[in-house]
Amino acid sequence: MSQQSAQISEQLGSARRAEPIRMRTLVLLRWVAIVGQLAAVIAAWTIGIEFALGSVLALICVMLAMNLWQILNPPRRTSPGRAARHLAFDLIQISALIALTGGLTNPFALLVLAPVTVSATTLNSRQTLALGLATVVMITLASWLALPLHDRHGTPLEIQPLLALGHWVALVIGVGFFAVYTHRVTAELTATADALFATQMALAREQRLQHLGGVVAAAAHEMGTPLATIKLIAAELADELTDRPDLRDDAVALRQSAERCGEILRSMGRAGKDDLLLHAAPLRAILEDAAEPHQGRGPFVEILAEGPGIRRDPAITHALRNLIQNAVDFASTRVVIEGVATASHLTVTIRDDGPGYPAALLARIGDPFLTSRKTGAQRDGYDGMGLGLFIAKTLLERSGAKLSFANGGPGALVTVRWPLERIVMDERARLGHNPPLE
Repeated sequence: MSQQSAQISEQLGSARRAEPIRMRTLVLLRWVAIVGQLAAVIAAWTIGIEFALGSVLALICVMLAMNLWQILNPPRRTSPGRAARHLAFDLIQISALIALTGGLTNPFALLVLAPVTVSATTLNSRQTLALGLATVVMITLASWLALPLHDRHGTPLEIQPLLALGHWVALVIGVGFFAVYTHRVTAELTATADALFATQMALAREQRLQHLGGVVAAAAHEMGTPLATIKLIAAELADELTDRPDLRDDAVALRQSAERCGEILRSMGRAGKDDLLLHAAPLRAILEDAAEPHQGRGPFVEILAEGPGIRRDPAITHALRNLIQNAVDFASTRVVIEGVATASHLTVTIRDDGPGYPAALLARIGDPFLTSRKTGAQRDGYDGMGLGLFIAKTLLERSGAKLSFANGGPGALVTVRWPLERIVMDERARLGHNPPLE
């Protein structure tokens, strides 16, 4: 389990080191901004509002030149630092435009929030915080150094100082709100995506192991005959080389190696055939298979289950194994796994005598990357990522089960409940075709 978690962590780390945002996206957003700025300038000029038209057009041309330069010299990869610098450039350009067009009297002043919102979506907290503080500074400078707007008669377009202060406070609050809210939502979506990716990897691993059993069984069968031939020839050579002790010893060693290979292949073949042919197994056998990696890790694991044959699905086994692992991690001395079948449902409960779930987190149990128990220490033998319960919940719900988490074991209590028709295998169903013998 620790090796699997390390592999998943490595792949998730690689995904997180990918480009925070593609340069093509930044260029596209800048084209939208350029078109919007030109449209606002044309509209203001049409209705007779006077402002520093030459300076405004020059600033728009600067952004246009930046975009053209990015198109002609595209970077091979956009790093977080490069993306932050581009967003800072956009912030400075927008703030300068606002300062040249009335400051806080400009109804488009709220567009100064765009760069920090994009940063909260794509960059880390430190870079977003730095850009947010820079936005507050630029809003303050734009309002303080603003050139007033005039109508066609030369009358200044001004607002009352108290209203201007209200606009400034609203923009500052907007910086904090949009940055925190957007960053939080993006982080949760990323965590959920990472957790789903980890779930798919865990299920794929279990399925590969199951399929590998069939390959091993076939290999054991195919290699049995040549190994028997080698063993027979080696035995005959050993009998004929009685006058050559050195060569006879080599023949005896060859025969012993062939016998050992045969024993290994026979044991692998038995395991492979089990994996290949046993599509159903008794409930107790499934629970013992799920609990086996965690036997001997400290707490005593007791299984109380007598039930019908159920589907031998690697996803179900892996999910139950994660639930048992979580119980063993936090139990004091004992974990009890109980399976009960009724006329309509099959119920598996896993309870431990540990500290239980914090009451404040019970409603969120099963969310990805959630620390869900009162103690942070885990037992030796497992390196967790905070994904076990999420993976188990996802895989079991796919199989038709419903899960509930509670305290009362006296520690934690997990209940998994399937409709009987979704989990029980019909042991009387006819077998498939026998494979042809060659």
